Amino acid sequence: MFPKKINIEEGKFLVIVWSDAEKSKIKLSNLRRQCPCAECLAEREKESKSYIPLYTFEQLKITDLKIIGKYALSVTWSDGHNLGIYEFSKLKILSEAV
Repeated sequence: MFPKKINIEEGKFLVIVWSDAEKSKIKLSNLRRQCPCAECLAEREKESKSYIPLYTFEQLKITDLKIIGKYALSVTWSDGHNLGIYEFSKLKILSEAV
């Protein structure tokens, strides 16, 4: 499973077409909330399980996407946050939750 095509749709969704022709659509707000970096994980752990971070529209804009090896996607957000590396399997899970 490897992305063949990645797009931002309507400024609200990350859309991935996979090598098996399956299509994933992930809300950018969900993608940002589930950032796997240590900083975001620590923030979520510090708060309660019901913690839902809120982001402005500006913070939900993606300025860069990079494929990392054959396993993950690096996302850079417009506020400069770029520490999260989303494994492809995690992206599949996030798309199923939409």
